[in-house]
Amino acid sequence: MSDEREKLTLTEILRLSVARISEASTCAQVQSVLAKISVCRTHVMGGRKYQCEDCHEITTRYNSCGDRHCPSCSGSKRFDFNERASRLLLPGVVYYQVVFTLPSELSELAIANRHVMADLLNDAAWKSLSKNIKSEQGYQPAAISVLHTWNQRLDAHWHVHLLTPGEGPSLDGVFWKRAETPAECGNTDGYYLVDADRLRKVYRTRALRMLRRLRFQGKLKLGGKFAYLQSDENWEAFLRNLESTDWVAYIQPPPRSDSRANEVVNYLTRYLTGGPISDHRIIAADENEVTFLAREGKKVGGERQQVPTTLTRAEFARRWCLHIQPLQLTRTRNLGGWSNSRRGDYMTLCGDLLEPLDLPAEDDQSQESTDESYLSRGESTPLTCSHCGSEHLVLIEETPKPSWREILRPRSGSCPAWYSRWQLEDDRRFWDGLMGEGFNDWYLELAVESAKEPAPSPSVQLALPGISLRPCYHVECH
Repeated sequence: MSDEREKLTLTEILRLSVARISEASTCAQVQSVLAKISVCRTHVMGGRKYQCEDCHEITTRYNSCGDRHCPSCSGSKRFDFNERASRLLLPGVVYYQVVFTLPSELSELAIANRHVMADLLNDAAWKSLSKNIKSEQGYQPAAISVLHTWNQRLDAHWHVHLLTPGEGPSLDGVFWKRAETPAECGNTDGYYLVDADRLRKVYRTRALRMLRRLRFQGKLKLGGKFAYLQSDENWEAFLRNLESTDWVAYIQPPPRSDSRANEVVNYLTRYLTGGPISDHRIIAADENEVTFLAREGKKVGGERQQVPTTLTRAEFARRWCLHIQPLQLTRTRNLGGWSNSRRGDYMTLCGDLLEPLDLPAEDDQSQESTDESYLSRGESTPLTCSHCGSEHLVLIEETPKPSWREILRPRSGSCPAWYSRWQLEDDRRFWDGLMGEGFNDWYLELAVESAKEPAPSPSVQLALPGISLRPCYHVECH
């Protein structure tokens, strides 16, 4: 790979690839997201004009699209999540990260069943962890979960990260209980949450039970390469294969004795919005290929070496689009003691039980992040003059952001041409499928003809009383 290759940003790569993606995909949500990214921070979005007090030149800042998948947006959403999650962390308490992963077969199945598989993964993971913490350690569990659907090569790899305290109020709420290491475990590092092997088996059993229920209720879409699972015999063989597979449920203790839980929060925040990859992992990109860093190997949990991975630009964009989630799919959830309905009482109880223990407070400096990329990833640079770099700017004009209906209306000057064509073709498929082939063209032609101004008709003299419409001859009298 030549170092002289041009490096495009992630947003530029997607903008250059949208026309080809739109031809291969008919998913309305994917098309809508790509259209919004295409116009993000462009003149059609409106914005503000500033005049520099030093050089008197004009600097323009356009509005962002605000879509959660956009690589250039949603820094405020990441900041809000980080603030909310950090407020739940208590000084002196040990926190663990637990990762639950779906087998590769189910990760592929999840692409066509995103809502139900996201619920399955989150519910199976949390209920398994909660049950084992209660039975093995005897305290009230709590967790924040964040759904990820990718691996570093951008393939479908559905897994959920849970941040959970390794201690908490006892089940009866009378005393504070910390997770204890069983004598037979032989663990010498001082960190132990629950039995990992037992957790994996409980997780697998619960997930497969939920999967059976989804198919029985007709909530699974089994098409394409999974159409063969519509057969009961093939379905049972599929489940038997999954039952014989070792499922991944990895418990990660604090990596260092001085590690802080906010480090995990920062990691989870980094990819909360903006998609599965950021610009800093892209080594080189041009009109044909994209080269980015990705970990290789299948080692669970530990650090793996990142190596360059090269894909065609179209394939890179296709993989990126695999992780565009449908509307109403929630990627973050507060669970157990941190759930919305219990959070207030749970945190009050934790404070009351921890107060007599007089745990050492953590150094305020250690709680501050040394890497704020999880907040600023893809965000615009600070407001400075684009000509001289001065920060002395005065707002002189502001244009409000139009509605998405106005911006993305077909045939409008603001709508990307490829998206306008896709919308018109999608309308054609819908109406022709509903009313018969050729209906859409007929309707549009009729609408055009109806909108034409009718030709003026010749004036006609109305017959009125006392007025004759017959020819009148005048005779001149002498």
